[in-house]
Amino acid sequence: MLSEQSAATVRATLPAVAASLDEITERFYAGLFTARPELLRDLFNRGNQAAGTQRRALAGAFAAFAVQLVDSPETRPDAMLARIAHKHASLGIAPEQYGLVHEHLFAAIADVLGEAVTPEVAAAWDEVYWLMANALVAVEKRLYEERGGPAWRRWEVVGRDTETADVVSLRLRPADDGNVAGFRAGQYVSVRVHLPDGARQIRQYSLSGAPGGRIRRISVKSVRRDGAAPEGEVSNHLHARVRVGDVLELSEPYGDLALDDTDRAPLLLASAGIGVTPMIAMLARLAERGHTGPVTVVHGDRSPADHALRADHEGYAAQLPDADVHFWYEQDAPAAGRSGLVDLSGVPVAEGTRAYLCGPLPFMRSVRAQLIAKGVAPAAVHYEVFGPDLWLSRTGV
Repeated sequence: MLSEQSAATVRATLPAVAASLDEITERFYAGLFTARPELLRDLFNRGNQAAGTQRRALAGAFAAFAVQLVDSPETRPDAMLARIAHKHASLGIAPEQYGLVHEHLFAAIADVLGEAVTPEVAAAWDEVYWLMANALVAVEKRLYEERGGPAWRRWEVVGRDTETADVVSLRLRPADDGNVAGFRAGQYVSVRVHLPDGARQIRQYSLSGAPGGRIRRISVKSVRRDGAAPEGEVSNHLHARVRVGDVLELSEPYGDLALDDTDRAPLLLASAGIGVTPMIAMLARLAERGHTGPVTVVHGDRSPADHALRADHEGYAAQLPDADVHFWYEQDAPAAGRSGLVDLSGVPVAEGTRAYLCGPLPFMRSVRAQLIAKGVAPAAVHYEVFGPDLWLSRTGV
């Protein structure tokens, strides 16, 4: 909780700081990478940096945290903090790196806002930063303790399956033949690869197979390059260069969009495009444990041919005694299917439903709004963003 004096200062200066956050975060990253170029080469997503999405996500999260502190001081945005902490843990972020971020972020704030940053203003926003940073460090510490600390492990590719024209699945087992810890359906791993220019870039991929066993599966969509931005450079590298017998570095599984095995609420699993991957793991887990409750399965895609893991999607749902399946396709929809974008107006949604969403942001915002209109509690709608979480830049926590 902010001190009384800092809360008043943050409330008074929040409009000015929020209006300048995009410029502040742009200068922050520029200063950080000038001082520490290896961070851009080996840690941060170069495509997101080139596109500006990472700085917008940082601005949205920082602003949302500050708003929460002054508007609802008795609560904390734990859902937002958990999403960030899981991503940080999958990257191996260490507590001391928050001091480095603080140094360059506050230099950028002073540079952009100039004389408006009085000692009182600086102290108030410093308090905001460290409240957020320390909360994240605490969550990350717990995650590391659960997983045995931040560590990279070598995994051998033992299978490569073409799912669609632009999606391949890689099946992996530990190269050291050691034990494999379990994971929760819906979680992801970080994959670190060495690119031809010498960089070690990291990306997150949902585990698209059932939890348990020694084999893990990720399903990767290639991304067409657009202009000069190195968009999709890791995914495209995995498509073009990685074959059976190759070895990849993987983190332990993380992610807060995870199925709760103890939950008995009606479930709705909604996905679009490659967002299907965590939903496949959830359905596999539900089928594995003989789930008998109602499950509504929703998916939208360009066409049946573009629907990655469609056989798994249909097969696992068919094993559930009370599953209701709805697929929408923008093109070539089968006679028994639905055409166009996902529209839940004709889909029954049971009272008390807990929903899990994954896919492009416009899709998830639309589905969330439709579910709330049908009476689903906002707190019961959970989502996963592939890439920087830009949800907060528009809708808040």
